[in-house]
Amino acid sequence: MLKNLVFVCASFLCVVSVTINIAESQEIRIEGSTTVGPIVDSFVEAMKHSDLGVRFTVKKTGSGDGAAALIDGRCEIAAMSRFMKDEEYKKAANTGRKPVPFTICMDGVCLIVHPSNKIHNLTRAQVIDIYTGKIKSWRELGGVDIPITAISRDTSSGTYEVFHELAVNKAKLGNSVEYTNSNPQMFTRVSTTKGAIGYVGIGFLQDGVSTVRFENILPTTDTVANGTYPLSRPLYLFTDGYPKIGSPLMKFCNFYLTEEGQDIIKAKGFVPFTKY
Repeated sequence: MLKNLVFVCASFLCVVSVTINIAESQEIRIEGSTTVGPIVDSFVEAMKHSDLGVRFTVKKTGSGDGAAALIDGRCEIAAMSRFMKDEEYKKAANTGRKPVPFTICMDGVCLIVHPSNKIHNLTRAQVIDIYTGKIKSWRELGGVDIPITAISRDTSSGTYEVFHELAVNKAKLGNSVEYTNSNPQMFTRVSTTKGAIGYVGIGFLQDGVSTVRFENILPTTDTVANGTYPLSRPLYLFTDGYPKIGSPLMKFCNFYLTEEGQDIIKAKGFVPFTKY
């Protein structure tokens, strides 16, 4: 009965302040990006060994889902691989919530193809033509004569949003484009399909695919860090309001600034903001 009373009280207080909700329930619910997911998982694992006494739950279904969950009060942290949209801020304001971003590291959206593909560079114009269906065979780009299988992330993905804006100038994608729900699914589809092209966050690059230069620039930790790679983007954690100083929520959101947090970000293949 006490637990139920606390739950009802916490739910009521959450309308006023997420920080109070955390203090009462000692639970941090995280929802959102599959790109930020590996960092969040490792942060959670590291902080489980601290004395915070907090229970974590993590759900990874996309940045848009994370934003919606924060707006609806279904999580304390929205993990996002894009910034929150104006319409999302308006919805948050209508529900009395105030999203606050923590920019935890940098990422690059990397074009990948099957390892047998000999195409090593694509211009923005060529990528647009591929994803709108104008170019249908790799032969048109100097490769072998096999059909192009263009693969995109689903539209709730922050990675999709960044790719759609920065790589294809918000062009309408062709009807033949396939969609996947996560970076691992994208990697698997491209690595097993000879004619495929797709894109993943830099932390998901590994053997089994070939990374393509975009506008003659290869995505590396250096080109992402110095901003020369055109498809670079920051990754975020959003909270409802600024967390109470010293609270478990604040400690988690600032963990990226610690030496251990920076080491985790680098180990996951992403680009930290500071060096120790």
